[in-house]
Parts: sequence; C-alpha cells; structure tokens
Amino acid sequence: MSNTQPPHGSWDPKNHSSSGLNELKKIWVSLFGSPPPNGGAKGFVLIILFILVGLAAWTSIYTIPSDSVAVVQRFGKYLKEVPPGLHLKLPLGIDTALIVPDKRQLKQEFGFKTPGATDPYQSSRGNNGHQETQMVTGDLNAALVEWVVQYRISDPSKFLFEVRNPSETLRYVSESVMREVVGDRTVDEVITIGRQEIESEALVKMQTLSTKYAMGISIDQVQLKNINPPKPVQESFNEVNQAQQEKEKLINEARRDYNKVIPLAMGEKDQRIREADGYRLKRINEAQGDVARFNALLTEYIKAPDVTSRRIYIETMEQVLPNIKSKVIIDISTNNVLPLLNLDSKTLITNQGAQK
Repeated sequence: MSNTQPPHGSWDPKNHSSSGLNELKKIWVSLFGSPPPNGGAKGFVLIILFILVGLAAWTSIYTIPSDSVAVVQRFGKYLKEVPPGLHLKLPLGIDTALIVPDKRQLKQEFGFKTPGATDPYQSSRGNNGHQETQMVTGDLNAALVEWVVQYRISDPSKFLFEVRNPSETLRYVSESVMREVVGDRTVDEVITIGRQEIESEALVKMQTLSTKYAMGISIDQVQLKNINPPKPVQESFNEVNQAQQEKEKLINEARRDYNKVIPLAMGEKDQRIREADGYRLKRINEAQGDVARFNALLTEYIKAPDVTSRRIYIETMEQVLPNIKSKVIIDISTNNVLPLLNLDSKTLITNQGAQK
C-alpha cells in the first residue's frame, strides 16, 4: 500500500487544523500562562467556546455619555431608548445600540466653515457654500447671506428612522426657508434693519417644516452672520451705507442740540412769565394797598380836616427832614436870608479850599 503525499502547494486538512490549533494554543498560553488541556478536538472546542464567551461579554457591555441616549435595536427592529450610563445588551449583533446626542446643541453653518468641525453636515461640502449664500431679494437685487442654525435632537427614534439623512434634509429645509424669507424683503431691509425679523420668521418656518416631516429636531435659534452685496457692487453699497450712517449721525447731533437749546429756552420763558406774574401781583397789591390807605385817610380827614392835615404834614416832615444834610430855620417874618447863609463850618472850609 503506497503512501501518497499531497502535491506541493495544495491544502491539507490535517496540516491546516494542526497549524490552527497551534495558533490557538499560543493565544491560550499568552492569556493564561499555561498550555490548554490536551485532547485534540476537545481542546479546540474549549478554545472556541472560550473565545465566543469573551466576545459575547465584550459585545454585551456598552456605555452611554451623559449628553446622549442610546436607541437599541433587536435584529434591526426598534426596541427601546436607554438613558446615559453603563448598560448590557444581547451580544453578537443581536442587539445594536446607536448613540444619539439628544442633549447637545448642534449647529449647521451656511456660507462659511468652522475649522476642526467633526460633524460632516455642519458646513457645506465642496463648492456649495458659495452657492448657498447667493440669494435674490424682493426688489430683484442680489445679496450674499451667511447664517447659522442651532438645533437639538428632540426625538431620537424619529431622527433615526422617520427621515433618511435628517441632518442633510435640515440643510435643504434651512436653505429653502431662508431664500423664501429673504425673497420677501428689499435688499436694504436684508442688509440693515430687517435682520431680526428675518431670523424670527425663518425660525418659525424651519420648526414648522421639521415638525411636518417628523424629523425629530427642535430648532433653537437662527442667527444671521455676514450679509453683503455681490462683489461687483460691494463698494457702491458701502458708500451708500456710509452716507446713511453720516445722515443718522447728523440727525442725532441736531436732535442733541435741539434737546439742549429748546428746554433751556422753555425754562427761561417760564421764568420770565413767572417773574412778570410776580411783578404784576406786586403792583396790584401795592396799588390796592395805596387805595385802601388813601380811603382810610380820607375818612379821617372828613371827620377832622385840621387835625388830619396837621398829622399828614408832621409825618411827611419826619420822612423828609432826616434826608436833608443842612437845615436853615428862619423866622416867617424875615425878609432877607442872606446874612444867614454860609454859616455852616463845613461849607466855609469847602469854599476856602475851592478859592485857593
């Protein structure tokens, strides 16, 4: 009976099994430090079982970050949502857990790109970024609009299973809504005073479409960034904006001067009016007092004319005489007052000094 040998390079089951067993033995020794139990096929089965148990233990444990939840599927069918922490699942691909960051705020950028972004849908891919920003306004002008959409995953199951590529769908929805909102306004409103209205209206419409399409997304904020006219007319728009700013500056300066001068003039006017009213009341009261005093004197004069006249004369002299410096009292019968003049010593000294 001849002993046949397999040709060179052919596959020999005995040699293949022995080489595979040798490799498994080496792995066993590296893990446990001792050779596996003998027994040929029995030892090989034990090694296979050991590997399967280790693989099952390894694939049944998973960890969920604190800002995420896990959507568990069993044979591809939705099973449940699992909160953050350490959890167990059926191993060997029976259960699969998809991590969804539902508590993290995500964003999508249109017209620009943040360096180091890990989300492939955060910014536009290829050359689409420049095309996204090109929009036509309601007055048939062109504008380059850059904006950011900040959102959260509100329903992980809808986000994963209801819409294919929900992040990419959100980009299409955002671009469509922004073109609609910008197309309803003039270029001046888009560039200057209409930014807040555009953000508010775009937020409402994006959230409405996201709810309608069951995307499982909640829009937190829509924020406009740079809004510029096209490059061929950008210098002209800048000149117009500078002129408008200069106009507003001059108007504000005029209002400042107005607010400074007009209240001062109004205050002076009120002060003059109050002073005139006070003077009027003073003159009226003085006149009324003079009339009352005259009527009182007239009443007394009618009762005793001589006594009243004498009293008025004496009171008048009491007021007049203290203001007279030099007084000359002569007899009523004197005809000439010349000998009595210049008797005051002060007057004599003054005259002598004037003569010298």
